[in-house]
Amino acid sequence: MGACLAVGSLASCASCLCGSASCLLSSCCPSTYNSTISRLAFSFLLLLGTLVSVIMILPGMEEHLKKIPGFCVGGSGIPGLENHVDCDIMVGYKSVYRMCFSMACFFFLFSIIMIRVRSSKDPRAALQNGFWFFKFLILVGITVGAFFIPEGTFTTVWYYFGVVGSFFFIIIQLILLVDFAHSWNQSWLEKAEDGNPKCWFTALLTVTIINFALAFTAVVLLYVFYTQPDDCTEHKVVISLNFIFCIIVSIVAIVPKVQEAQPSSGLLQASIISLYTMYVTWSAMTNNPNRHCNPSLLSLVGQNTATPAPGPAPTPSGHTNTQWWDAQGIVGLIIFLFCTLYASIRSSNNSQVNKLMRTEEGQGLTPDYDEGTGEDGVRRAVDNEEDGVTYSYSFFHFSLLLASLYIMMTLTNWYKPDSDYAAMQSAMPAVWVKISSSWLGLAIYLWTLVAPLVLPDRDFN
Repeated sequence: MGACLAVGSLASCASCLCGSASCLLSSCCPSTYNSTISRLAFSFLLLLGTLVSVIMILPGMEEHLKKIPGFCVGGSGIPGLENHVDCDIMVGYKSVYRMCFSMACFFFLFSIIMIRVRSSKDPRAALQNGFWFFKFLILVGITVGAFFIPEGTFTTVWYYFGVVGSFFFIIIQLILLVDFAHSWNQSWLEKAEDGNPKCWFTALLTVTIINFALAFTAVVLLYVFYTQPDDCTEHKVVISLNFIFCIIVSIVAIVPKVQEAQPSSGLLQASIISLYTMYVTWSAMTNNPNRHCNPSLLSLVGQNTATPAPGPAPTPSGHTNTQWWDAQGIVGLIIFLFCTLYASIRSSNNSQVNKLMRTEEGQGLTPDYDEGTGEDGVRRAVDNEEDGVTYSYSFFHFSLLLASLYIMMTLTNWYKPDSDYAAMQSAMPAVWVKISSSWLGLAIYLWTLVAPLVLPDRDFN
């Protein structure tokens, strides 16, 4: 584990070893802002921890560790580690829980430290934008300590923390997707006004139709494969409700009064939200413990209609090898990576989304070339937060904390540990957490549309 994390120290040291000044940029990198560099660096630490978690949950890792002489419990080949290293918690879902626990603690610590930082002149801003080598060491130290936590009820308790945190992170993902759709729509509309409007409007319409077609196809497939004529009533109700809700928000998005109050609103945003809602709905149904309503991937492609839903497979040692690399886990990771990267470089002009994400109107990703180049010709990140921060440091770290919990639940397929901690199983709470988060996300998107009409005295420009 430490060897895997050590790869990141080289990258961190190369950027800014231990100083509080802005990170230096190589000559091949474009000039950018200090706030963007800091968010990218913290996101890199999160992605590095995710990579370590993926490696430790791969099948066969426990057997490889036990081949190291004297490393695991009962060995005597490594001085100081005899009978102290339990390889059962170094791999599998237990290692994912501890790795994500350490990342959550790390980001929680910085979330507390950075409360009410108003500008880069605050001494705490130096901790946010520098000292990367020491921050990396802190993360490694917390990670090592997490693997010495006694088993006890730790896994079960942290599972419920993961469920709650993932609920809120799904909402954050939807808000980021709404913001991305607003920026996408605004960018193409501006290009249409500058020239060749027919081409850009056609592209906008094509993407919107494709998204709606995919969302509708998902609805049909969910009805076909995740419902039964005499069973799966919950699935039928949820699919129908989410389909109706998506139609409602799509209609509201093009109501003339909403268009007048929100010129940037449109069907592109509604199509992306509808498609994401169908993904969350499908993801929830894959966690249903009722195997009759939750077919396996093999049965969906027609190879084995009698195959039960995918679940943890026992290893030769008797422990459970949680398989996260099914379809919904891979899609969840892809969406997570996109939202994490977008949250690090986003520069939104949408006031309501900025209020929800606690950010200010951005200045763009890259400043002028001369602004970020020093007299010595070396490019440096430009400090654009002397008069005020462009995002809430504390809320950003809190979002990464929630992302750590979401990764933990995604890699373990939202399975609930058994009482004997020897296995994992699907649970209905995971289903309803995802379903309720999709409903709340749709409600938030609907509010961004109707807020100027409900509260006409407030400035939403």
